[in-house]
Amino acid sequence: QLQLVESGGGLVQAGGSLRLSCAASGRWDLMGWYRQPPGKLREFVAFIDGGTSGARTKYDDSAKGRFTISRDISKNTVYLQMNGLKPEDTAVYSCYALLLSRVYWGQGTQVTVSS
Repeated sequence: QLQLVESGGGLVQAGGSLRLSCAASGRWDLMGWYRQPPGKLREFVAFIDGGTSGARTKYDDSAKGRFTISRDISKNTVYLQMNGLKPEDTAVYSCYALLLSRVYWGQGTQVTVSS
């Protein structure tokens, strides 16, 4: 059973930055984040793959240019650096991982951006 432990959420003013971390307990094929704003459906943010030949990434349009996903293989951890945060980025951010077509989720972390 792959376990994911998230950290790094919090309260920040608009224009500020936060870095989310997601530590995995084992091997994974792909990791990333979804978020769920208040009263809305969960939406994709970004992912990074676990390939050894390079880290392919993908971002939602809302994250492009402001968020950066990266990985530290030695720590088996994926990071989401969020810059230029906006009030509309307020959401519960959930880390996820794909392994052999099965999805695993972290516990979620609250990000609140004040205007």
